[in-house]
Parts: sequence; structure tokens; C-alpha cells
Amino acid sequence: MRIGAKVEQAAAAARLPASGDADTAQYFAFWEAMGASSPADIGLRLAAETRAHEYDLSSLAALHSPDVRTALDKLARYKRLCGPQDLNQELSSKEIAVSTAWLRASSPPPPRLVDAMFGSLLLLLQRGSGQALAPKRFELTRARADEAMLMRFFGCPLKFRAKRDALVFDNRLLDVPFVTHNADLLQTLLPSLDERVAKTRGNGFLDEVRRAIAKRMSGERPSADKVALELETSARTLQRRLAERGTNYQALLDDVRHHAARRLLGAERIEIADAAFLLGFEELNSFTRAFRGWEGQTPKQWRAARGAI
Repeated sequence: MRIGAKVEQAAAAARLPASGDADTAQYFAFWEAMGASSPADIGLRLAAETRAHEYDLSSLAALHSPDVRTALDKLARYKRLCGPQDLNQELSSKEIAVSTAWLRASSPPPPRLVDAMFGSLLLLLQRGSGQALAPKRFELTRARADEAMLMRFFGCPLKFRAKRDALVFDNRLLDVPFVTHNADLLQTLLPSLDERVAKTRGNGFLDEVRRAIAKRMSGERPSADKVALELETSARTLQRRLAERGTNYQALLDDVRHHAARRLLGAERIEIADAAFLLGFEELNSFTRAFRGWEGQTPKQWRAARGAI
């Protein structure tokens, strides 16, 4: 590749399918291999070298939106069509934090993937607005590393060991207009994207439930009633729809907790007791028993086997 990224070697190392339809684990493996064989700034290079005509459909819809707010909404709506991820927005009175949730991830996203993702997002907003928009800060779950490189690219303060990877912007930027706004193109593009979203939601009900569980799971065990409310349905209807698909609420809750547990225990400096709390277990012993059932070993043994801190 023109910037020295060893894409073919990384794809072979990750055993990506020829169709290109990789699941989250394969995609992460690809980026781990890419990061190991490329310069430290490979993610940022890839973001900078990507041209508008190379954008995926969600980015294309965002680029031709009328303003920053609509662009972020379009990315959030259509991102699932382009890979196993969702774009989340957390809006407060003064700022908006944009983060990515990876579907069925059992480990943190590779650092170079995080760099590429958020580098691409920032450049899209800058290209669309025609302005050198800068975030308020860049929050990273990783330990302090590559500080000068990241500050040079993102032009904002960095916060390491954060609870999630996120770009945080001042709310006032949401109303910045886009010079690339193209209403005619959107009129042509959006109906087909909306149709694909509708099909995805129809076929991906279980993933919707998993996402709702994950959203509610922070220091509590999310009940079926709360998740049903999140999905704008009743708990009885939720259970019936799950049964029609050969599963139940408890099985999905265990599945989400299992993947989240692996991700949390794989992160640096997260205490096992804190992981248990975040997963909604009232006692550490309960978490230990559940984890032993999933992995055949205790959280401490699992973490030690992987050299995690």
C-alpha cells in the first residue's frame, strides 16, 4: 500500500474470509497484526490517506449532511451497515462524547484501530465543515502511550485510562454547517440505506437486545422489564420474541456479561472487583462462579494466563 501498511499480510495472519465479512474477533486480529507490522502512526496515516470517494456508505451519508449534528446522527444510524459496530453519542449540557461499541467484543479494540476510527471521524467533520474543528479532549482506555503523536494529530488534550475510547466535542460545534452538503445525493442515497437498516433490525433482534442489555449494565443487573422499556415493548413480548428465536433473556444476559467480562479483564488496571460491579454482580463470589462456568477458570487465573495486569 502507498503508506506502507501490510494489508495482505495482516489479512492472512487474521485469517480474514475472502468475502471480507469479518466478525469482531477477526477484525480485531487484523488490526493487531497491522499494528505489529506497521509504523506506530499507521491508523492515523490510513485515516489521512482515505479520500471521500473511498468512504463507506455511513461516512458518505454523513459527509453530505447539512451540519455536524446531522452528520453524527447519520453515522450513528448507518454504521452497523458497514461493520460490527455502533456509534454512540452521549450528550450533556456542554459537550458531546462520541464513542464506538463493538458487537460481541471479548477484548478491547486494538490501539491502531482506535486511532484510525477516531482519526477518520475527526477528518470527516473537518472536511465537511471546511474548518479545522478540534475536539475538547480525546479519551482513551489505553495506558499513556504515543502522546506526542496523538496530540499532534487531534490537537487536543488526552485522557488515558478512561472508561471508554471517545472523542469529546463542545456542544456548540453541533450546529456548524457543512460545505459539502448535497441534498440531491442524500435524497438518492438515504432510502436504500434506510431499507437496509430496516432489514438489519428485522434480522438482528437478538443483537438489539444485547445492545440494550449492555447499555443498561453498569453497576446493576438489567432486568427484562428495563430492557423491554429500552426497546419500547413489554417484557412479555420480549420473552416471547426471544423464545421464537430459541433463546431467553437469561441466556442473552449471560452472553453479554461473558463478553463484557473478557473485555474488562483484558483491560489494564481494572480490578476484578470493579469488573464484577460493572457487570451487575452483587458479590465478587457470584462473579467468580459465573466466570468459572464460562471459561473453566477464575477471573484471576484467566487474567494471569494472559499476562494482564
